[in-house]
Amino acid sequence: MAILKGILQIGILYGFSLAGNFLQNAFHLPLPGNIIGLLLLLSALLLNLFKVQWISQGSGYLLAILPLLLVPATVGIMNYPSLFTGKGVFIFIIVVLSTIVTILLTAKTSQSLEQWISKRKERAKSA
Repeated sequence: MAILKGILQIGILYGFSLAGNFLQNAFHLPLPGNIIGLLLLLSALLLNLFKVQWISQGSGYLLAILPLLLVPATVGIMNYPSLFTGKGVFIFIIVVLSTIVTILLTAKTSQSLEQWISKRKERAKSA
């Protein structure tokens, strides 16, 4: 039963992705369809149209196998060695710096959200 629930939740997430792709193609939006789908999901969650519990198990599974999903893209880059010829050092520096910036921004955002949630819980307890 738990496996079926997880598959259904992944299907829901895929539905949001498909909806984003449809909107991107229909309106010729400059954002990728996957990003539009994520924004739709975020909007549904923020407006309480959708509950996190409805997708928590499926999204947890997808996050657990995320590195495996990125392997084909990484291997695909190996088909284009000319991409790195003469520019490999610059690309390496850009990748390292962008990774550091991403980690720092993610950490700061997580800390800010955690503080906001704890303040919200404190207000709810005192009310």
